[in-house]
Amino acid sequence: MRQFVVPATILAAVLATGPAAAQTTSTMASSDSAAGSLVPSIPASGALLDVVAEGRTTRVPDLATIRAGVVSQAPTAAQAIADNAKAMERVLAALRRAGVASRDVATASVSLQPQYRYADGQPPAITGYQATNSVSVRFRDVARSGAVLDALVAQGANQIEGPDLSVSEPDAALDEARTDAVKRARARAELYARAAGLRVSRIVSIAEAGQDAGGPDRPPVLYARAMAADSARAPTAIAAGEKDITATLQVRFLLDR
Repeated sequence: MRQFVVPATILAAVLATGPAAAQTTSTMASSDSAAGSLVPSIPASGALLDVVAEGRTTRVPDLATIRAGVVSQAPTAAQAIADNAKAMERVLAALRRAGVASRDVATASVSLQPQYRYADGQPPAITGYQATNSVSVRFRDVARSGAVLDALVAQGANQIEGPDLSVSEPDAALDEARTDAVKRARARAELYARAAGLRVSRIVSIAEAGQDAGGPDRPPVLYARAMAADSARAPTAIAAGEKDITATLQVRFLLDR
């Protein structure tokens, strides 16, 4: 059985008039193709139905990724860079003490920018420099990430972004979502077939149209200003919640009487 792409108008005609019309349409398509034009055709004894279905399952995220940075200002560029380097070293040391592996820490950005004063009728004047250094930190224990963030702020981190929550091993979950998508597609095909007075004969083809492996969504952003350690302050809490793992399939069915 060859596979054919069926325009909606042709498929509607087949469903309305049955196998005889299908035979006629197939014959016409074959003769047109022989004449050199590419006209879609359909099986002589049935109709094709394309169904797009999304399957899903859930997982609790087990990875949290944040960006922690230090912003320093000084009258000169050299002083801003030097102050920033010292503060960032304290932040990196805090990460090491917290047990974060070196493979889970990567430089995200380094920048140095002049700061200007603007006045009417005068060119901008440089008043100092701002140095920024930030690292991307991956936590494999989501429950501990909030406490580590507090430690970073206590050591001089004054810019925090995240967290991004994700699933570290999504393959098994994706397979569950794919299985669910096939079931959903089959149920929908059965519904259409009953409505048209037909039955589902078999699956002709399956194609994966997309997936979401539980990666990070667009993260919330939190900017934390440097503060002294305060034992009375409530610790930062990170709630993992659940992530949807999804797979989208395009499934083609053959319908007949």
